[in-house]
Amino acid sequence: MSSSTVSAPQEANFLQRNNKLIYKVVVAVLVLCLLAWYIPACKPFTSWVTPPIALFSGLAFALLCGQAYPKFNKKMSKYLLQYSVVGLGFGMNLEASLASGREGMAFTVISVVGTLLIGWIIGTKFLKVNRDTSYLISSGTAICGGSAIAAVGSVLKAKDSDMSVALGTIFILNAIALFIFPPIGHALGMDEQQFGMWAAIAIHDTSSVVGAGAAYGEKALEVATTIKLTRALWIIPLALFTSVIFNRKGGKITIPWFILFFVLAMVVNTYLLSTTEVGAAIGSTVNSLARQSLTVTLFFIGASLSRDVIKQVGIKPMIQGVLLWIVISVATLFYILW
Repeated sequence: MSSSTVSAPQEANFLQRNNKLIYKVVVAVLVLCLLAWYIPACKPFTSWVTPPIALFSGLAFALLCGQAYPKFNKKMSKYLLQYSVVGLGFGMNLEASLASGREGMAFTVISVVGTLLIGWIIGTKFLKVNRDTSYLISSGTAICGGSAIAAVGSVLKAKDSDMSVALGTIFILNAIALFIFPPIGHALGMDEQQFGMWAAIAIHDTSSVVGAGAAYGEKALEVATTIKLTRALWIIPLALFTSVIFNRKGGKITIPWFILFFVLAMVVNTYLLSTTEVGAAIGSTVNSLARQSLTVTLFFIGASLSRDVIKQVGIKPMIQGVLLWIVISVATLFYILW
């Protein structure tokens, strides 16, 4: 047996045996680079640490080394994302954000209802996907990815297997979106207002929406965040609708309270902090720290993936997710550009 045929398995075993050490090293490098960004002389050497790179690093780690500290990953990706989104509010003007997002809010209503209906038809009628799984994938695509699936799943009293398949499908597509949407936007000549609206409606999770918006520009980030969080409020009526349609009583409705704090942060920034130089500096600093923490969050999200999740998803739920994603992306593009 040649040495080359042995080296690959040996390397894989080495990575898996030392995954916790590698995990700590990668997180330490990311955090140090993001902190070094605040040192002017170090900025040129840390500019490579972007949201897509952080997500890709997490995905690469998970697929090569396996999961390390899965519970820690789950908690950090959930809470750090919420804190980051609230922090972004300290860099936004409430009146300007509402004005920027008003156009997208009208289409949000149509797209949420339309996505649920189309997803139901594709999943249950054509592909014969399990009813609960199909509904969860449609809900995640229509509103805000994993958060919507978690909220609707608790009301639906869905099985763990159905939840895992739906979350896995949305997670994989959500990761892909962060990489492909900005290049597509530039290729189509979309301005930041247009791209922000498109990203908020067509990308699943808040994390990748904010990451894609930040990669595209300041205005794109503001529009994308505002519209996406407005869209996330649909979790509440959707959960109520689910309990009625599926006749599932006693299910717990999860309310995304961090959205309220995001709006509160914008109010504080608009009417208190931005009125003085010191206050403006404070708001800018908090906003900057939030962007940096969002980058680290994307690594945690990527590192949460596992080979088991990919295997469990299966072909039919993935086809449903992809087809539904293409429909909503193309329809939104047509609405925005024409």
